[in-house]
Amino acid sequence: MLLKKLLIIAQNWPAPNYSAAGVRLLQLINFFKSENYKITIASAAENKESFYEENIETIKILLNHDSFNEFVKKLQPNVVLFDRFISEEQFGWRVSENIPNALKILDTEDLHSLRKSREKALKSNLVWSPEFWRTQEITKREVASVLRCDLSLIISDFEVQLLVDIIPNIKEQLLHLPFMVQSSSLNKITSIADYENRKDFVFIGFGGHSPNVDAILHLKQEIWPLIRNRLPDINLHIYGGHLPQKVTDLHSKKHGFIVKGWVKDAHQVISNARVLLAPLRFGAGQKGKLLDAMLCGTPSITTTIGAEGMHNELPWNGEVQDNPQDFSEAAVRTYCNFESWQVYQKNGHQILHEIFEKEMLSRRFRLKLMHIQKHLSVHRSKNFIGNLIQHQSMMGTKYMSKWIEIKNLNNK
Repeated sequence: MLLKKLLIIAQNWPAPNYSAAGVRLLQLINFFKSENYKITIASAAENKESFYEENIETIKILLNHDSFNEFVKKLQPNVVLFDRFISEEQFGWRVSENIPNALKILDTEDLHSLRKSREKALKSNLVWSPEFWRTQEITKREVASVLRCDLSLIISDFEVQLLVDIIPNIKEQLLHLPFMVQSSSLNKITSIADYENRKDFVFIGFGGHSPNVDAILHLKQEIWPLIRNRLPDINLHIYGGHLPQKVTDLHSKKHGFIVKGWVKDAHQVISNARVLLAPLRFGAGQKGKLLDAMLCGTPSITTTIGAEGMHNELPWNGEVQDNPQDFSEAAVRTYCNFESWQVYQKNGHQILHEIFEKEMLSRRFRLKLMHIQKHLSVHRSKNFIGNLIQHQSMMGTKYMSKWIEIKNLNNK
């Protein structure tokens, strides 16, 4: 049997203990492991030693340097997976030029252009719309990257539809692949703490992710005072790695706003809380904190953007509210009403089983991968726009990269 090889070109070394993006990449690694691929992870990021996974090779690579060409020609991977579109922009043309028969997969993680355009609209006091998203420079870059790849993994069904609305024929190059949850994790839900043994609210999120920082500030300024007024003896615990000072400065025992920072066991602190709060005002993709809340049997109060792409119109694991007043009332209502709390918990169980079950999603990914690999030439021939963009991008990126490389040599 021929040895199957996967090369992952990562923007950063995987960090599953800090962010949902790290969890996502580790899930993909485990999928390819189960398919008997020999896996190599390459990144231009520092701190290579921060990631270790048994039987996985890690390689530090250089941007704008021909050494990468020799590296991939020697490795000869069957599949190259780009972790985020920026990695594809940086290395995609070199992959196409040096190992043209390798299948190229882009894991968008979330549509960065969607998240960035929503952030821009919020800060500019504009109403976000798909039309606004389409006008952004980052959108054109990200969609071009999707078109250049043989397959793009899209975590949210909302984002699949956004892309199909722009380019209907792009559907063959997309695979809706949510977070993958093992059946063993789903079965553990029955052993979680009950309503009476839980106390307080919780928020958790990586501090290097701007939607999380905005949500914490929004909680402190607009939402928590309303909740605390109704529940004066209840606290809100804020967890997350790399929280900036403007967040840690918000810590106030007097007001029940407890900023605790990074925690090793996120599921433990979410399981101890009665309700998770996630007032996300911008963002994209699927939110790891909301998935974790379901796994811990903890109802969540979130926004339309928070719940987007998470439940396929199934009843939510809590309530979805966008207005601070409505959000705070939903939080108090859920916290104090056992019957509603129990219904929301069961809703979360249903969502997990119907949308996030690993075996079902692995099968979906496996079949798509096998089909494209078997018919790669035909698959690529149907992607005329992608081929056109590939040609133009390769020429422009290639010569810009060559110029940077020569400039760097001359500066030594």
